[in-house]
Amino acid sequence: MGAIQALRGTRDILPEEVCYWQSVEATARDIFSRAVYQEIRPPIFEQTALFERGIGEATDVVGKEMYTFTDRGDRSITLRPEFTAGVVRAYIENKLFAQGGVQRLWYVGPAFRYERPQAGRQRQFHQIGMELIGSSDPRADVEVIALATDLLQSLGLKSLKLDLNSVGTGEDRQNYRSALVEYLTPYQDELDADSRDRLTRNPLRILDSKNKRTQEIVKDAPNLLDYLGDTSQKHFEQVQQLLKDLGIAYQINPRLVRGLDYYTHTAFEIQSDDLGAQATVCGGGRYDGLVEQLGGASTSAVGWALGMERLILLLQQLQTSSPSHPDFYVISKGDRAQNSALILTQKLRALGFRVEFDLSGSAFGKQFKRADRSNATACLVLGEAEIESGTVKLKWMATQEEDAIAQSQLLAMSDELRQRMVR
Repeated sequence: MGAIQALRGTRDILPEEVCYWQSVEATARDIFSRAVYQEIRPPIFEQTALFERGIGEATDVVGKEMYTFTDRGDRSITLRPEFTAGVVRAYIENKLFAQGGVQRLWYVGPAFRYERPQAGRQRQFHQIGMELIGSSDPRADVEVIALATDLLQSLGLKSLKLDLNSVGTGEDRQNYRSALVEYLTPYQDELDADSRDRLTRNPLRILDSKNKRTQEIVKDAPNLLDYLGDTSQKHFEQVQQLLKDLGIAYQINPRLVRGLDYYTHTAFEIQSDDLGAQATVCGGGRYDGLVEQLGGASTSAVGWALGMERLILLLQQLQTSSPSHPDFYVISKGDRAQNSALILTQKLRALGFRVEFDLSGSAFGKQFKRADRSNATACLVLGEAEIESGTVKLKWMATQEEDAIAQSQLLAMSDELRQRMVR
């Protein structure tokens, strides 16, 4: 019987890669907390009806990609394919609106879609995102865009491009949808299979088809921006002016649509060409109808999400993070020395140092080789001789400089050691 392997579309995030994930999460937590966003952790699975109502039954996500099953209580359950619907459900169910004002929320965690796995795209994938619920002000749109930009720039991405569009109100979109279908119908036999299917179900998604012939056809399609009403036009103009005021460059992309039904007004994507080819790393927009659609009061909202896997690929290429190496690698030989080394290790960890303790009990030479491979800044050596004298040997790995120091003195000079390690 063969070994059990991870399912297709899932992958193990191994220790040498986890440092990148931790860097992204720590940076996000810092930036979001300074903007007074609070973390929310909705369940991984929800009633299927939440996503059917919130995302839309005509979307590819609901129609083709969800992991849905019937549980033992004969309920239809779905692993979340995205976070926004679950966050809004939590907002309504827990009456977060009763606190007054706006709710600034952020999240991080796994989501699930059944689609073809590829680099940066898995069936179990991870997202970081935010939702600002309770404001229709264009400043809210710009705040979330600015925070997404802050996060990506803080992580070291420089070649960022913001694509901006407005999908207007539901009425604006309905008017545009009619014009788009009228334009595309004569070309339906030339469209790719997915686009032909979308022509009756979700025609706006045809605009972001990757099929070359379909792209050629939609080049001359009606422009969504020409169908915006006065209110939508004013909102879009204010968003653009505020972005200019903040010095955030953007370009209008009238073909940019979000794939989910709940979006209104502002839609945006942030792309990076740090890898030499453009890759969308963040997408979002305004969704003023979703709270009411899911049973709450009419409430405006705006937010975004970014895919962690694709972002991590970028960071690995840019090498903006590196594994966390030990400050000290502790080597010991002999029963008394090994026990003493464990106690010293714990005392150093309590002082805030990163310390790896060699548990092998093998010869000093082998332990020194492992210390080299660990890339520790310094090595601490305890043998029978050190136990007798109450000392520890401190060896700086870069210079091979060695000192014999009393253990109590080593612990007392923690500030001096820390300064030397950051040089």
